[in-house]
Amino acid sequence: MSNPIYLAVDLPDLARATALVQQVRSHIGGVKLGLEFFCAHGHHGVHEIAKIGLPIFLDLKLHDIPNTVAAAMQAIHVLEPAIVTIHAAGGRAMMEDAKAAAGTNTKVVAVTMLTSLDDNDISRIGYSGSAHDNVLRLAELAHEAGLDGIVCSGQEVGAVRQQWRDGFFVVPGVRPASAAMGDQKRAVTPRQARDAGASVLVIGRPIARAEDPDQAARDIMATL
Repeated sequence: MSNPIYLAVDLPDLARATALVQQVRSHIGGVKLGLEFFCAHGHHGVHEIAKIGLPIFLDLKLHDIPNTVAAAMQAIHVLEPAIVTIHAAGGRAMMEDAKAAAGTNTKVVAVTMLTSLDDNDISRIGYSGSAHDNVLRLAELAHEAGLDGIVCSGQEVGAVRQQWRDGFFVVPGVRPASAAMGDQKRAVTPRQARDAGASVLVIGRPIARAEDPDQAARDIMATL
């Protein structure tokens, strides 16, 4: 992938979202559309962004019984997403069914531990072990289920790549050195994530909320 940067777009106004993607399109590799965007704009919104001509990453984090997740995957088939997320915590059967229902050109990746969680949060939820340990365990399960890869923080991607050499790894919560962390607790810089083995870097606010989003995207790409 020549440009691993996927811009996270969750603006509630479709016109503004489209304008932003148009503005930075030459300096990003794709567009990540999450729950906020999809709930606000649905299939129509995805089609409008797709017209710009960049790969679409639907970050829906599907998590339900296997049959429901498979049906949801079939429902978004027509959108032809390049990447779709599901939750690894849904279990092996759910992941297998999701992959089987996805389009042949769609990469299905499993969310392991959200980057907004630290070890204390994970313990309070009821998981044993650190975020790092849980990511490795869930990555192994996703690999066994036949998925294309996982979503994890830049702090874990290097270790995951050692055990899954040909995996596809999405790293969200990426922040340039000068950017605020916001609600991210396990963030790294774009260069650190890329060097560790990230296939895709999901970057939102550092580009979307910059005074000059196009220049911000250029600056980040220059560090890679």
